[in-house]
Amino acid sequence: MDVLAVLSFLGVAVLLTLMPGPDNVFVLAQSLSQGKKAGIATALGLCTGLIVHVAAATFGISAIIYQSALAFAVVKYAGAVYLLYLAWKSFREKGSVLTWNEETAVNYYALYKKGILMNLLNPKVSLFFLALLPQFVDQAAGHVPVQMLVLGVVFILQAIILFSVISFFAEKLRSLLAKSPSISRKMNYIQGTLLGLIAAQIAFSEK
Repeated sequence: MDVLAVLSFLGVAVLLTLMPGPDNVFVLAQSLSQGKKAGIATALGLCTGLIVHVAAATFGISAIIYQSALAFAVVKYAGAVYLLYLAWKSFREKGSVLTWNEETAVNYYALYKKGILMNLLNPKVSLFFLALLPQFVDQAAGHVPVQMLVLGVVFILQAIILFSVISFFAEKLRSLLAKSPSISRKMNYIQGTLLGLIAAQIAFSEK
């Protein structure tokens, strides 16, 4: 695999990561509601989940899920139910006001686990890597699994960077929203709505 192929893949990866989707919307929602560190913790969880998806695509596990309608449906609906649960929790807290206090306790490990679960329970991610990675693999160079793993690592690294940037700018927006109690009271409602929309997108997705 040459450098040009890796750079071409990186360009595609950046564009795909920046496109509106469940992962970056989830990072945005957490950053707006709890700050940039919460968004980064969520992003690290999502990218940990990506490691599993990359490995699954590399070793053919994704192909098995794709061919099994039952396995695909189970993972898909489990992910949708989990996101609806998170949305319900947000709606329960919709009357609270954002507080801009660096000392406010945030369970970053819990957010990290949420990111992992959300990513693992979205079978479309595995299928995405199954379709994308082989297009940038040089079959003539051999060591196809190794090439796919390298591309997967490149994707994960750029995703961490971009998600962190999203978290940074979302926190700037959050600091402005926190000055308006009427708007800040609606932030958990907005987060719940976003999570509900992501759940619907996953639940009604097709292979």
